[in-house]
Amino acid sequence: MGQEKPGAEESRRSPQGELSLKLHLLLDAAVAETGRPLTFRDISEAMIARGVKLSRARWSYMKDGNGRLVQDRPLLAALADFFKVEPDYLLGVEDVETPEPLTLQLEYGKALRAARLKTFATHTLGDVSAETLQSITEFLERDIALNSGGAAATDSADSPCEPPVVP
Repeated sequence: MGQEKPGAEESRRSPQGELSLKLHLLLDAAVAETGRPLTFRDISEAMIARGVKLSRARWSYMKDGNGRLVQDRPLLAALADFFKVEPDYLLGVEDVETPEPLTLQLEYGKALRAARLKTFATHTLGDVSAETLQSITEFLERDIALNSGGAAATDSADSPCEPPVVP
């Protein structure tokens, strides 16, 4: 069975998986904000600046959602501070929703990825009909609307839509 996808039933996700999902959402939001992915070095240096040490192995199993559940309050609070979210979001406090600024950043990031994909398709496909480009655009917009819960905007495996029919 594959990894849990965002939007999967809450009762099936382990606490490690929940933390992993939240970290991935924060990392995606950071990409939307900065235009580049954060590296382990970026995260590690930010933690050191906050007086907390984070090993590569620990970061890896936190991000992947495997291994022991990390309950190190100073580390989780420092990560929350770095990502500019309330500490309760990462500390596993029940009924804490995804912060609105994070949700907005994720939606913005999805829109940017879709726009880049449209531009790429236009340049790569070259001389295609306007109808074909319209079909591609409509497919992407439907897929984005269906995957508003944090999934990749262009992951057709998550979408019940069929690929666009090329006229």
